[in-house]
Amino acid sequence: MQTSSFIGAVDIMSRHTATERPLLHGGRREAMRQAYPAAPQPWIDLSTGINPIPYPVPTLPPDCFTRLPDPEAATRLESIAAAAYRVSDPAMVAAAPGTQILIELLARLLPRPHIAILGPTYAEHQAAWARGGGRVDLIHDLDALPAPSSLVLCNPNNPDGRIIPPARLRALADHLAARGGLLVIDEAFADLAGPATSMAESLPHPAIVILRSFGKTYGLAGIRLGFALADAPRAAAIRTALGPWAVSGPAIAIGTIALADPAWLTATRHRLTRAAATLDRLLTDAGMTLIGGTPLFRLAATASASAWHDRLARAGIMTRRFDDQPAWLRFGLPAGRAAWARLAAALSNDRAPLANHPDQ
Repeated sequence: MQTSSFIGAVDIMSRHTATERPLLHGGRREAMRQAYPAAPQPWIDLSTGINPIPYPVPTLPPDCFTRLPDPEAATRLESIAAAAYRVSDPAMVAAAPGTQILIELLARLLPRPHIAILGPTYAEHQAAWARGGGRVDLIHDLDALPAPSSLVLCNPNNPDGRIIPPARLRALADHLAARGGLLVIDEAFADLAGPATSMAESLPHPAIVILRSFGKTYGLAGIRLGFALADAPRAAAIRTALGPWAVSGPAIAIGTIALADPAWLTATRHRLTRAAATLDRLLTDAGMTLIGGTPLFRLAATASASAWHDRLARAGIMTRRFDDQPAWLRFGLPAGRAAWARLAAALSNDRAPLANHPDQ
């Protein structure tokens, strides 16, 4: 994990306009099966930054599937999330069915005429704010920030793992607050970076809105659970906009248990950090250059990225390519001995399987 801000002149990209065509993301297994029908099964999906070894889902009460969730259960989940994220007041936490819907909602609930997004980063932020009707600039340098009313960034960043120190973020938030602006911080990968990375303890702050993802770290993206952290009036507005029963009963039940289990999170952070180091060795041995990443994914550069993507796909392994960065490949973490061995073999045909894979 590396700490830096982007260096260089501001690069204002062409203004984004919403289109009918959705953005493509990782995890599209059926499309890969159709494109590579002869690939070995099962597919190993390294195209997303999701923990490959999920939180052990407990036996759930049957009524969480059959009844509408009680409001008190959602409130309890928000209280447990506040403790997990070090937010001083549970009223500053709004639970949602994943962070993607929050990205869309913020652009409509809190519209701004001019917004900057620090890139390269998760493309849905730019698309959502553009659909919200404002002027959107993609910039590459905080040191030469133009005069937008708001700023959006990911910390740690996806896909390169860049981390901006909290002191810098606090100064930015104060600057934007003085102009009536917002600082939206997507902390989807902050769980594994440690509490010192998060800005949650700076709340309440008039300009700060933080997004936290549950599914990535806990390996349960399918239950759709995320949180918005903001001052109490703004968090209440987000809850109202989401409407009643926004989070499902099973998601509330699992999130309530998992977020109150710090021992699992600590052990997972250590395990994934070791696994990421093993993946770094495989990628560098294959001739790739590491750019960065988080414990859940690594970003590598190679002039042969397209050929590597195809070679790995023929081995039944999905990686993430980037249309605007054709030399980049992002790799998630394999799960289990067989997956690690197949990746090692695909990266180097003469490589023996790993003697001590990180999931042991």
